[in-house]
Amino acid sequence: MFFFVFKYDDMSKVSYYTEEGLKNLREELNQLKDVERPKASQAIAEARDKGDLSENAEYDAAKEAQGLLELKISKLEETLANARLIDESQLDTSKVLVLSTVKLKNQANGMEMKYTLVAESEANLKSGKISVTSPIGKGLLGKSVGDVAEIQVPNGTLKFDVLEITRE
Repeated sequence: MFFFVFKYDDMSKVSYYTEEGLKNLREELNQLKDVERPKASQAIAEARDKGDLSENAEYDAAKEAQGLLELKISKLEETLANARLIDESQLDTSKVLVLSTVKLKNQANGMEMKYTLVAESEANLKSGKISVTSPIGKGLLGKSVGDVAEIQVPNGTLKFDVLEITRE
């Protein structure tokens, strides 16, 4: 069995990403550090120049925004420190795993659809990428071509025939 996220101590968790997902995380971190952080510092400096800090709501708001930005930067740095690249060449193609592209047929209406299972942070339904932790993702994991995936949703159970498993 293949696990996507596991804890090796109480504070850190390793998360697995595709190359594209890691690139996006790094770009977001660079944007926050190189663009947003200087903007926040500039906003504080401008508010400070407006006089009495004890009654300066603009200064307080700028300091709070900076604190939130630094928290976001810190969390992204921690995520990147614990991020691991998925070696796609080592993944089994006979079963649905992370990075599998799965062609499904809904037994109820005959509609066919195609999804790629990705890490939660990379999910984007518009581009057909669903999280392995979503109900459909969980229901598909470990299935093979020809299997029926029964997925619990709020209004019942959906049944999907697994038609094809590929890596794209």
